[in-house]
This record gives sequence, structure tokens and C-alpha cells, in this order.
Amino acid sequence: MNFTVVIITLLVILVSMTIHEAMHAFMGYFLGDQTAKAEGRLSLNPIRHIDPFLTILLPLTLLVLGAPVFGGAKPVPFNPHKVRFGEWGVALVAIVGPLTNLVLAFTFFGIGVSLGFVDKFGFSPSLIGVTLQAFVFVNLGFFAFNMIPIPPLDGSRVLYALAPDFVRNFMRQVEQYGLVIIMALVMVGSPFISLCMNWLIIHTLQLFILIFSV
Repeated sequence: MNFTVVIITLLVILVSMTIHEAMHAFMGYFLGDQTAKAEGRLSLNPIRHIDPFLTILLPLTLLVLGAPVFGGAKPVPFNPHKVRFGEWGVALVAIVGPLTNLVLAFTFFGIGVSLGFVDKFGFSPSLIGVTLQAFVFVNLGFFAFNMIPIPPLDGSRVLYALAPDFVRNFMRQVEQYGLVIIMALVMVGSPFISLCMNWLIIHTLQLFILIFSV
């Protein structure tokens, strides 16, 4: 693994996850909850959001192994009882994170195409091309992973808003073991997760290619 690629990817991870978590905080604040602001998470400072394992060690390990890159950060605190629109408000707080990653991936892919660093053969091997590629694939990885509807991942909050009460109760019990569940997903369910993520990433890229006529 090229050392330059590792450094670029690490910086992209820090930027992408910071924006992801900040958007959770800003959406919660927009919907009436002051919790994230009170705890200093209404910020674009990476130090406020970094989790050493989820933000740095896990994504870099996946990068070295050649697997889809994903990770996380310290969960942004919020009080679901103070968010407007009930469970749908909570779902909005959750979904804005992965949707932000999707928008970032789309934006950097578009920049790459418009500046000539992306064509039908892929990304340019130049430093700018490698950086744009990192932004696209890291953000697609974060988007795909966080959309998995398993607590405590963001996609579970959308399912939670739609689910009957007995499912919500079960998910509420499961969610308190968040880090353990994520580690189990990585260690035990990695092949299945990689398959699902690769499917979503490939089809999303195909949509980008169609939109930008590459």
C-alpha cells in the first residue's frame, strides 16, 4: 500500500466523518434539540468527533486489506423527546449523516469529471486524481455502511420510524450494545457486509457515470 495513498485516505476519512457527524448535530439543533450544542458537537473540529478505533484504525485496516472502507465516530448525542416531528424527526437526524456522504461522493465525482481527472477509464493516477478517488470511495463506503438498518447504524432509525412497537422495543434494547454490535458485524459478518456494500457502491457509481455521461 502506497504511503501517500494511506495519508490521503486518512485525511479524507477525518474530513468526511467530521462533516457526517456535524450534520447529525446541526440537524438535531435545527429540529429543536440543544443536546449536541451543549456537549460541543455542533462543530467542524475533527477532535470533537474522532473515535480512535472507528474513525482511524478500522478504516485504515480495511484499506490495507482491500475491503470497502467504512467507519464511524463518537455518536452525536441527542434527546429524541426534544426533536420536532417525533420519530420522523429522529429519522431525519440519523439519515442526514449518510446522505451527506452520498452528496460528498457525488460532488467530488462531478469535480473529477469536470476537471478531466475522471473518464471512461477511471480516475487519473495523479495526486489530484487519487485524492478525488479517495473522497468518492470513502464517502460511498460510509454511506453504504451507515444505511444498513441494524442498530446503532443510521439506517436503523429510518426502520425504527416505520416499525411496529415490538420491533422498536427490540431495537431499543439492541442499540445499547452499539460498539459491540459494530465489532461483531466487522469480525463475523464482514463477507456479507462487503457484498452488500459493494453492490450499493457499484450501482451508485453507475448512476454517477450515467448522470455525468462518462
